[in-house]
Amino acid sequence: MKFNILHQDTLARLGELHFSRGVIQTPVFMPVGTYGTVKAMSPNELLDLGAEIVLGNTYHLMVRPGEDVIALHKGLHNFMAWQKPILTDSGGFQIWSLSKKTKINDEFVEFDSPVNGDIIRLTPEKAMQIQATFGSDIQMVLDECTHYPATKKEAKSSMLRSIKWAHRSFDAFHELNQENDAALFGIIQGGMFQDLRKKNLQQLLDLTFDGLAIGGLSVGESEEERMDVLDSLIPEMPKSSPRYLMGVGTPVDIIRAVSTGIDMFDCVIPTRHARNGQIYTSTGMIRIKNSKYQKDTNPLDDNCSCYTCQNFSRAYIKHLKNCNEILGSRLATIHNLFFYFDLMRQIRESIRKNEFKKFADAFIQSYQQ
Repeated sequence: MKFNILHQDTLARLGELHFSRGVIQTPVFMPVGTYGTVKAMSPNELLDLGAEIVLGNTYHLMVRPGEDVIALHKGLHNFMAWQKPILTDSGGFQIWSLSKKTKINDEFVEFDSPVNGDIIRLTPEKAMQIQATFGSDIQMVLDECTHYPATKKEAKSSMLRSIKWAHRSFDAFHELNQENDAALFGIIQGGMFQDLRKKNLQQLLDLTFDGLAIGGLSVGESEEERMDVLDSLIPEMPKSSPRYLMGVGTPVDIIRAVSTGIDMFDCVIPTRHARNGQIYTSTGMIRIKNSKYQKDTNPLDDNCSCYTCQNFSRAYIKHLKNCNEILGSRLATIHNLFFYFDLMRQIRESIRKNEFKKFADAFIQSYQQ
């Protein structure tokens, strides 16, 4: 992997991530394909919408279908028929949030399978070996996501475990001698405590990671707490490496994080909200199931050029959602993803023109009106 910064407007950065499978323009939003699919979308549709990279999840894919099935297809790209880059998360967040019977220590984490209840043991070495089998272009170290709220003692304990796992993940990644140009990202933990975050960052800088991610946010904290962490941490991060804010977020969250110097984002909400009838528009979110849209002949967003908005009315989408028709979720997902990809395009263009702050202020004012 190669990362180039092409331009900077205040702290917002315009860049490119280069892989053998393609070039990614940053800031970038990565749609989440937890089980090897971005829900309701085919790979060709994602390409048409402008996706340059998708995210898969090691935790879910190791449970179902299993590493062996993906290995039979010679990797995740072939398994899901997506030949552009893939980032795989190691599963630390899912173990923290989904498993009912989790045993964790410095050596390993054990959790119950959400499929059949079997106990599964995962080590940093195993997490890296699985991601190597997947052939992921960006691979994440195994980490422990700090719960929220957490005491400083709890956050420090979690951070210290994560740094031990980062060292083991780093060693395992380099011992695997992968054939592709895979990149390894470290993950900064430390809860809401700025001194712990900075300490964890300095520990990670002892290793030559290809990029750094900020984990343990979007776990229930306030926007003010999140921005305090970013504002204090990002100036300490290497300028030459890509910066990835995990699991964030709303359109406004993304714009505000870009303003601090973040390059990469992922979040389930554009696709999840689409399935629930929550639609992103240039003037804010609408809930398409509301009765006021029963006879609304307007598109979801007058300012949108996606396939859904060019062909269907709000009344039709509401009708499909009320009837639980699959097409309703598909059309809503097409729109929400297009909205996110177009937002990132506008962000990049505004940085290129040295107009990011002007764009950000105007977007937020319109979106929150």
